[in-house]
Amino acid sequence: MNRASVPPRPPRGRAGPVLGLALVVLVAASFWSLSLRWSDFLGLQALGQMGRFLAGFFPPETGGAFLAKTGWALLETLAMSLLGTGLAAIAGLLLALPASQSGGVSAAVVHGVARTALNLLRSVPELVWASLLLISAGLGPLPGTLALALHTTGVLGRLLAEALENAPPEPAQVLRSRGVGAVGVFLFATLPQVSTQWLAYSLYRWENNIRAAAVLGVVGAGGLGQMLSFHLGLFQMREACTVLLAMIGLVALVDALSVWVRRNHLA
Repeated sequence: MNRASVPPRPPRGRAGPVLGLALVVLVAASFWSLSLRWSDFLGLQALGQMGRFLAGFFPPETGGAFLAKTGWALLETLAMSLLGTGLAAIAGLLLALPASQSGGVSAAVVHGVARTALNLLRSVPELVWASLLLISAGLGPLPGTLALALHTTGVLGRLLAEALENAPPEPAQVLRSRGVGAVGVFLFATLPQVSTQWLAYSLYRWENNIRAAAVLGVVGAGGLGQMLSFHLGLFQMREACTVLLAMIGLVALVDALSVWVRRNHLA
């Protein structure tokens, strides 16, 4: 091979080492500014207390009545995540349409309003939404489901808007040239191109919402989280351990199911 044909090696940038050094300095400054007392965590007395605390979780509670109660709470958590994700998938798609389109003055206003709405919905965490909704809806799975739906609508809407903007325009142009209306163009040209991404994003958010639904119960939004908060508050560690194992099993099952669906049906 002719040495003259070998392209010159691009010069190395200095951004990487500078960024790495700045990151190390920030981490060191964080340790210094927080004044962490590691003896409180790593001392023999602290380790002994943590060991006794963890030992209180075992063996888990396996009574029939309690297992039945835990199973019902597990189904409630699963239903909250499914319904919240389903509502968000529909609402996110409806908001993604105006958020992905801009044109004249009126269209630009609608585009800006839709983008702002999506930003506001996803900028508020699920726990904050649930805390706000508890005031009006009371305790139970309803505020938790609505909290998941509101936050996930903002996330899915933004992702779908970007997918719609990046969809190839040629199929839509062909249908428009044949006199097909806007609704027909969307249903038969644009939607088929983004439907796979739409389902994949929805499945991924369902995985996240399973974890979020379990956490939302801590503020009284029902499901496994509410059981966990109740038993931890009473220092019933064996019952709390059973609830934690149910959470872990549910998350693992949903993760495996979602991965299987994406690999075998959305490839």
